[in-house]
Amino acid sequence: MTQVDFPVNPPPNENQAPTLLNTHSSHPTAWKVRDYFTFNTDHKVIGIQYLVTAFAFYLIGGLMAIAIRTELATPDSDFIDPNLYNAFMTNHGTIMIFLWIVPSAIGGFGNYLVPLMMGARDMAFPKLNAIAFWLNPVAGLLLLLSFFFGGSQSGWTAYPPLSLVTANNAQSLWILSIVLVGTSSILGSINFVITILMMKVPSMKWDQVPLFCWAILATSILALLSTPVLAAGLILLLFDINFGTSFFKPDAGGNVVIYQHLFWFYSHPAVYLMILPIFGIMSEIIPTHARKPIFGYKAIAFSTVAICVVGLFVWVHHMFTSGTPGWMRMFFTISTLIVAVPTGVKIFGWVATLWGGKIRFTSAMLFAIGLLSMFVMGGLSGVTMGTAPFDVHVHDTYYVVGHFHYVLFGGSVFGIYAGIYHWFPKITGRMMNETWGRVHFILTFVGTNLTFLPMHKLGLQGMPRRVAMYDPQFASLNQLCTIGAILLGISVIPFALNAIYSWQKGEIAGDNPWESLTLEWTTSSPPIIENWEVLPVVTHGPYDYGHHQEESSVTEAIS
Repeated sequence: MTQVDFPVNPPPNENQAPTLLNTHSSHPTAWKVRDYFTFNTDHKVIGIQYLVTAFAFYLIGGLMAIAIRTELATPDSDFIDPNLYNAFMTNHGTIMIFLWIVPSAIGGFGNYLVPLMMGARDMAFPKLNAIAFWLNPVAGLLLLLSFFFGGSQSGWTAYPPLSLVTANNAQSLWILSIVLVGTSSILGSINFVITILMMKVPSMKWDQVPLFCWAILATSILALLSTPVLAAGLILLLFDINFGTSFFKPDAGGNVVIYQHLFWFYSHPAVYLMILPIFGIMSEIIPTHARKPIFGYKAIAFSTVAICVVGLFVWVHHMFTSGTPGWMRMFFTISTLIVAVPTGVKIFGWVATLWGGKIRFTSAMLFAIGLLSMFVMGGLSGVTMGTAPFDVHVHDTYYVVGHFHYVLFGGSVFGIYAGIYHWFPKITGRMMNETWGRVHFILTFVGTNLTFLPMHKLGLQGMPRRVAMYDPQFASLNQLCTIGAILLGISVIPFALNAIYSWQKGEIAGDNPWESLTLEWTTSSPPIIENWEVLPVVTHGPYDYGHHQEESSVTEAIS
């Protein structure tokens, strides 16, 4: 895909910072730094607001994780109070899912990239887009405020009856926080669906739409179908806690299993809300840095839609130990195994793209390849737990913890890092330091495996999750996990310093340092407020690497 017939920006002056960073610039198309702290309707500003805010919550959730792992370094409860441990355990998971991965993957990258990739000036509903973002900081503050009331201590699933009897004020704030995040997700999803379906540049055919946009479209539809169900369950739970109702009170005729159905009908698709945008990021990074067309474009696009559909019919595999009848276990075992098929299509497509490619081992590519290995590991353990007999054995053990961290940290977080390294030059106009990027990758890769691989053995040996005190026979493996968690905490330091320094003083990137073929790379870096002075014209596919005529035309257009 390339663009022609639009004004060409002059080559960057190495002695002048990009317009995004030049707060004294009088250029009418440049935002000033203070604009990023206001109610701004530019999709690029909102994307950066999402990413920075989510990263701040990632640091908070990470500190909770280190506290949890420090407590678990010894079998006794000797580091933090047991109630605080429960609160950290609950809110670590909540923050990482609802305030870090989902806002980063969908809100951050989605908002910044979708209009640029589709050739649009902005999102369909800019004010609604800004409202969707500002609900997130409010939700995060409510969540942190709950610690003044003891903190929610019922786990990130908030299962009744436990959630009905522990720290009621804190639990109520927790519920309100998640409902706000869900509202933000619904508003953002409406915006993405309309933008992608209605606002692509007229010259772009549907088989020229970048795979990242296909991923965001499927993710948004999935969020619109599943998020209201979670909101309904949480509101009913809020009424049980505060207004004397008995929807989920077993001693008053309520049904706790109904809550589990409402919760998991959203919260298993939430896994795909976190991973589908990352799959889209992978589909952009791998062909670009392998200098090779994506293998199976249509298969990857259709598999994204298939995951969206099948993903709505697998939630009960979280409830195999909740008294589900045999026919239900059989049905959801089959559906869980089926959903692995379209995921496998993507994996094979990426591996085939790498095969024979001219791979550039940039930081973005290293994290993308690392994600491949991590997600395959998490996927294989997921298949084992999708079968009811095995799941009954390992349910609520550390085997489950190891599995979902390989999927969500080794998958989603690796993908977020890959995306930041890849699009940082477009966002800021400057390159990140590749040496420190490799240091960040090595620390993260080693720390992830050291933290979460031993958990599988702990689970198979019978160590339960969500406990602060455990049998001393599990101490040595827990100490390995703690060392790995500390290493993961350290790994954030070179990344954060690299990002801050590079944003201010990094090497000038130019408009298209990766020689990529998608639309966002044909405007200036950083883009002007309206993205293009004249809308681009699409002349070929987004992954036509190796087609010399197309690549030369891109070079002429952006040089």
